[in-house]
Amino acid sequence: MKLPIVAYGDPVLKRVALDIEPAAFPDLKQLIADMYETMYAARGVGLAAPQIGQSIRLFVIDATPFEDDEPDLKGFKKVFINAHMLEETGETWPFNEGCLSIPDIREDIYRNKNIRISYLDEGLQQQEESFKGMAARIIQHEYDHVDGKLFTDHISPLRKRLIQKKLTDISKGIVKADYKMKFPAVKKGR
Repeated sequence: MKLPIVAYGDPVLKRVALDIEPAAFPDLKQLIADMYETMYAARGVGLAAPQIGQSIRLFVIDATPFEDDEPDLKGFKKVFINAHMLEETGETWPFNEGCLSIPDIREDIYRNKNIRISYLDEGLQQQEESFKGMAARIIQHEYDHVDGKLFTDHISPLRKRLIQKKLTDISKGIVKADYKMKFPAVKKGR
């Protein structure tokens, strides 16, 4: 089932999400399936639970669209449950990032080339892995969501002031997105 994506300005996007006890989520497999369906329908490469209004440490990624640039990303699809970043290393490098919660805005964001992260996989097995390049970047972007951060938190204060009207418009629903969204500043019943 496609879920509405929460837009910029919703408080859930700024909260540090909580670890989940998988047994307390009997429909976890369905939630993961719904997140993938939502992400694909919006043509994204990652989606975090806060973006669908749930403040839990869960995100999904599929980096396959970047396989032309990095062949190792062919079929690179993963679920991260209760993820915790252990290390971010290497030179930082820029990439023009966007976000499904912030449609029509893209900014060059600098991130570390390498990461090491611990998480539960879709089978609820504990993992600790290292990632590099675009895989690391996508994971860092989604990880930021479960830590209550947005990619706009990584830009300069001046740049943020320059896009503030666009951000405010997004929260009011004044944006074109070809996927279902939930806007925090739009009153119900309108």
